Amino acid sequence: MIKAGIIGATGYAGAELVRILMNHKEVEIKWYGSRSYVEQPYADIYRNMFEIVDAKCMEDNMEELAEQVDVIFTATPQGFLAGVLNESVLSKTKIVDLSADFRIKDVATYEEWYKIEHKSPQFIEEAVYGLCEVNRDLVKKARLVANPGCYTTCSILTAYPLVKEGLIDADTLIIDAKSGTSGAGRGAKTQNLFCEVNENMKAYGVATHRHTPEIEEQLGYAAGKQIRINFTPHLVPMNRGILATEYATLKKKADGSLPTYDEVKAVYDKYYAKEKFVRVLPKGVCPETKWVEGSNYVDVNFVIDERTGRIVMMGALDNLVKGAAGQAVQNMNLLFGFEETEGLEMVPMFP
Repeated sequence: MIKAGIIGATGYAGAELVRILMNHKEVEIKWYGSRSYVEQPYADIYRNMFEIVDAKCMEDNMEELAEQVDVIFTATPQGFLAGVLNESVLSKTKIVDLSADFRIKDVATYEEWYKIEHKSPQFIEEAVYGLCEVNRDLVKKARLVANPGCYTTCSILTAYPLVKEGLIDADTLIIDAKSGTSGAGRGAKTQNLFCEVNENMKAYGVATHRHTPEIEEQLGYAAGKQIRINFTPHLVPMNRGILATEYATLKKKADGSLPTYDEVKAVYDKYYAKEKFVRVLPKGVCPETKWVEGSNYVDVNFVIDERTGRIVMMGALDNLVKGAAGQAVQNMNLLFGFEETEGLEMVPMFP
């Protein structure tokens, strides 16, 4: 059994880490870090943990924490881990970072999109982008894992097989994505108040959302070249869930015809047939957020629009599980040689 610490344990992603790890047979949580609730009982903040978690919140002391645990999860705002990480910490423990600090390999790109200075660029090169279905073997050997973002996980996995196999022109990719309000975190913000969100739906971060370069970088690796996409997120009045609808031009075959349904389906099956947490749905079935809620599953499917020569790809996941904490635990399982599915075989919740 290993020992784990969580920095940012009282945010939504941190709380989801606690929920998942409480049912993991190989992990004991030793540290519930929260600078906002130091010395307060964790179960007073999340009362679903009453008589389950008997511990108080502790401060964000990475040096001390590294001495006590085998893995640290940092469910923190951008800039936190980069500001405190050093070789001393990394030499003692493994880290799975749920922020964007080590996802983007180019420091200038990170600083341009996130508007902050990167404080520890010396660790960017070794950090492994923790999209398990793509980088599984690299994660196993890592010290520092950059856990992907919620929008990015859904957007990348939905299009990855077709980009990798060259069935679409990646530079024509348009991603239209919707997220529940938990994706914005637990902090009090006027735009996330009930009266602002209820009975409403809106786009935000149009042409400026910070997940754009992350998607471009990772799908660029798949395409074997730099790509440019359009990514537009939307806020919808639900607690959890992300739905991505993605559009791209199909590349015609040598005879001038478009790939058939069976040919595209075979490509998805090539990459995902053996993946526990990616479900390619039957023909004609569109992914829905309610069928993945509370689980580590990603549901994907596609429709070929022969009239326009484009393909519509769709994906759905729970932003707090596969889009955050579940994927972080999946990465931890790989880091320590556990069964990759350990602690993660939750059946989606409905209703």
